Amino acid sequence: MAINFSNSVSGLQAQSKRLAVSANNVANISTAGTPGVTEGENAVYKPQEVIQTTTAGGGVRAETRPVQPASVSAYAPQNPLANDEGVVDLPNVSLEAEFTDQLLAKRAYQANASVIKTQDEMLSSLMDIKS
Repeated sequence: MAINFSNSVSGLQAQSKRLAVSANNVANISTAGTPGVTEGENAVYKPQEVIQTTTAGGGVRAETRPVQPASVSAYAPQNPLANDEGVVDLPNVSLEAEFTDQLLAKRAYQANASVIKTQDEMLSSLMDIKS
């Protein structure tokens, strides 16, 4: 039973991280940067993605990595960060993909929480039988 709890808890943690990274990407979707600037206040936001891998013995590990390519160019001459041609860099974030990822993370989180609840109920029933 302890292994199942551990697996489900690792799933909860992975989905929490997945949701946090996606929310950060959405919050910064309009954070433009000057083309060619990679560091500092004029640099474009660098979106992340979560990669989940199965761990030995069960469970899951969630690691972040940068989205490649990190940015896309857009014509926005009114933006103060635009270069001489009126181009800015925008984060390579798809609102549709982030929304879908957030829904999947929510459902996976609910499934892991349900497993923990069921295991807790089974353990409580077992304790009632023994007493």
